[in-house]
Amino acid sequence: MQINKYIYSFSYENPESELCKLESRYIFNKEEKNRLLFSDIKAEPSNSPFIKSRLDVISFSEDYDTLIKDIKKESICIEGFKVEYLVLDGDITEYKERLNKLKDIGWSIEGIPDYYNPTITYGLCYFEGIWCFGVLNKDSFTWHKHKKKPRSYSNSISISIAKALVNIAAKANKESKLLDVCCGVGTIMLEACFSGNNIEGCDINEKICNNAQENISHFNYTANVYHSDIKNISKKYDAAIIDLPYNLFSNATDNDILHIIESTAAITDRIVIVSISDITNLISNTGFRISDYCTVSKSGKRKFTRKIWVCEKVK
Repeated sequence: MQINKYIYSFSYENPESELCKLESRYIFNKEEKNRLLFSDIKAEPSNSPFIKSRLDVISFSEDYDTLIKDIKKESICIEGFKVEYLVLDGDITEYKERLNKLKDIGWSIEGIPDYYNPTITYGLCYFEGIWCFGVLNKDSFTWHKHKKKPRSYSNSISISIAKALVNIAAKANKESKLLDVCCGVGTIMLEACFSGNNIEGCDINEKICNNAQENISHFNYTANVYHSDIKNISKKYDAAIIDLPYNLFSNATDNDILHIIESTAAITDRIVIVSISDITNLISNTGFRISDYCTVSKSGKRKFTRKIWVCEKVK
């Protein structure tokens, strides 16, 4: 078995499984499986709503004793370290044995450990007959601060969906120029700014634009928000995100939605569209083809399913 540089673990509820796999395809070019993914692509866990941790593999071996010898050869010397055992799918190692193995790792590192405020965290895991050791990077969840933005909107998408949409649109490329069409109060823009993506937004409602700008400034981010109909935006973008809440909360017609998509199609070759109704036929009338698709459900007072289409311009 070949071990790539990084081992990712994922966490999500079942209604989000399709969205997690869709996001994985655009970050890693493959899907997570059983909440695990091995890759040579380095991604920051906090930039995804689903990545729980990333293990940067230092040593691995089918034989545990050999792994310990290899770790000792690394001559790791650091104060304030911590070692955690990652229980991955299929690992039946008993708790007591896991603790003993963590002690083995600890004795193989020179320095005094700190279990409460570590300077660095190492991880040990066992998967399909291979022992792996490396540096463990976890989701910091600092992006949850966006839940306390000063301006909110009752029908805004969740920040988890917003983060995934940014990764799907940008394909994990921080250099991509993104546009959040109908940006609302900036839920998607906040997650893009947090991750270091290049994004701008527009909305036809001036008050909503001001609210979006207030939210962005509140967290000390910088991004342009244009008070404009999308048809009046002339700049070109690598990709655009369109969240269409209209069919649930207003009387927008198919022509209104078609206008938004067609106007966006004039300034980009790639669009990620979110809607609660099936607009497949409308998309096909804009010169775009659907290259990928998923659904994500939400339960509450009103149970509904959002549909997400990844669309590419027909060449």
